[in-house]
Amino acid sequence: MTITSLLVANRGEIAVRILRTARALGLATVAVHSDPDADALHVRCADAAVRLPGAAPADTYLRADLLIEAARKAGADAVHPGYGFLSENADFARRVRAAGLTWIGPPPEAIEAMASKTRAKDLMRAAGVPLLDPVDPAAATSADLPLLLKAAAGGGGRGMRVVRDLDTLKESLDAASAEALSAFGDGEVFAEPYVERGRHVEVQVLADTHGTVWALGTRDCSLQRRHQKVIEEAPAPGLSDTLRATLHEAAVAAARAVSYEGAGTVEFLVTADGRPYFLEMNTRLQVEHPVTEAVFGLDLVAHQLRVAEGAALPLTPPQPTGHAVEARLYAEDPAHDWRPQTGVLHTLDVPGGLRVDTGFAAGDTVGVHYDPMLAKVIAHAPTRAEAVRVLAHALAGARVHGLTTNRDLLVRSLRHPEFTTGRPDTGFYERHLAALTANTPDPTTAVLAAALAEAAPAPGASLAGRLGGWRNVRSQPQTRSYTVAGTAHTARYQQGGVLVDQPDITFLAATPTRVTLEVHGVRRVFHVKHNPHTGEVHVDSTLGAHTLLPVPRFPEPEDHTAPGSLLAPMPGTVVRVAEGLAPGSAVTAGQPLLWLEAMKMEHRVLAPASGTLTALHAVPGQQVEFGALLAVVQEETQT
Repeated sequence: MTITSLLVANRGEIAVRILRTARALGLATVAVHSDPDADALHVRCADAAVRLPGAAPADTYLRADLLIEAARKAGADAVHPGYGFLSENADFARRVRAAGLTWIGPPPEAIEAMASKTRAKDLMRAAGVPLLDPVDPAAATSADLPLLLKAAAGGGGRGMRVVRDLDTLKESLDAASAEALSAFGDGEVFAEPYVERGRHVEVQVLADTHGTVWALGTRDCSLQRRHQKVIEEAPAPGLSDTLRATLHEAAVAAARAVSYEGAGTVEFLVTADGRPYFLEMNTRLQVEHPVTEAVFGLDLVAHQLRVAEGAALPLTPPQPTGHAVEARLYAEDPAHDWRPQTGVLHTLDVPGGLRVDTGFAAGDTVGVHYDPMLAKVIAHAPTRAEAVRVLAHALAGARVHGLTTNRDLLVRSLRHPEFTTGRPDTGFYERHLAALTANTPDPTTAVLAAALAEAAPAPGASLAGRLGGWRNVRSQPQTRSYTVAGTAHTARYQQGGVLVDQPDITFLAATPTRVTLEVHGVRRVFHVKHNPHTGEVHVDSTLGAHTLLPVPRFPEPEDHTAPGSLLAPMPGTVVRVAEGLAPGSAVTAGQPLLWLEAMKMEHRVLAPASGTLTALHAVPGQQVEFGALLAVVQEETQT
């Protein structure tokens, strides 16, 4: 069969990435979009687009009927599901095929066999692949702790909880089941032992319809937050040749056991002493596939399309070269419980010529309905040390304006001794997050640069005509005040940019967008960008990145509310209220009262103190804005 027009049943960076390859292969391309995504980058990249009415995934990207009808309307003859949404839904694959369209993925039977992790483990056990023994939550004892609860029907960290105390098991089961039901339409959850300091190692497989199965090396995805990957690399470092061969053989056996076709990933947990255990098989393209592409010099999406057309793979895969590392840039605040961020992305610029896969461009809005990942940045070099160094340097020099991101955390993680030595594990952020987010760069030089850029004339303009310029009053120091992270800072300078009270900093040159200072004897360049819409001033340099404001952009709502008020920490949807909770209920400090869903993740709202609930304003299904009053707890008086 020959494909001529491809519909991508997805959004964001993966849709853009698939569309890029489809165009290179000469295919006509069709995007689909929800209402919030009407002007998204993936829509702008496609030859045609079809609207999916609504905003929530359940009404749009999870509607198989709408996606197939969109393909029919646009004249597409093939459907690529990307990852997430319906990519691992066997019924969707069947319906695509039944509609006479080419499905870019494995057979529905293979998806079905691996879709439930519980059934997949039974299948792998029969194939001789090593497994962790399951634990019945109803019969669990303290000897079984810690436990890992996992959604049977999906991945991406959703529907996953670590249980270290039997008293929290029921609550964790309920929360994991509810999150799994919302994300995948299936609330089945299972339990297995949680391996402390284990490594998440996976093998990329690629199979054709003629019996050839490639094992395309290993990836290490151990650096995770909330069970979602943050930094991935290929090949996985520190594995013995014997272990690497064992993983390859087990992955190929898993693929052959279900007559697999196309691209897929077999995931393993490797213990500290080097024992591998099968976790799951993802019957789709992985988020982290670019590191494998870099190391093997191939395009996995192109191979998916060719396999779907019936092409045969060579009997042996290409030889790998070098090392690749990928970092996921998220719009989130790691220092505040990974709180997702929404708003306009004003600038996204990563230097160094690295591969950047993104679903956003400058000026796009990051909304509340979908995953907060802004981009994936990938570095490839002859050695692991060089790839890590190149990626860290590029991220440190990136300009990302408009939203709080995890950029600084990524840089510090990549430079952390535990990571650079090649022994990461899944507990990395549990041990190091506080230290990695504790210190922020000193904003003194950024404030000076912003003030000097503001006073500097545009190229070719006269200093004398610039209000506030440093030649207006020759003898009187000029001052400019900004707020940085809620703290006020003031810069003082005189004629010609002579700085006041800064003996170790010397002014060298300034334009409205670039300031050069000598800081402690070292010449530094500061890039300054003014946002006329928000009033923010963004200052980037090798000393760090800062956002400056004349007043805080988002004053803390707590400053204007009564004690005991529970405020929405982000925009989102109320998905659950604690059972039996009503005004007059007694609550204890730290007790979960409400659950908000934002950007595919559930977030608990906890009682701030022990006392009595005096007001409850939230109901399930309610959309709330940042800072909305959800409930009020009157703290019990101490006698």
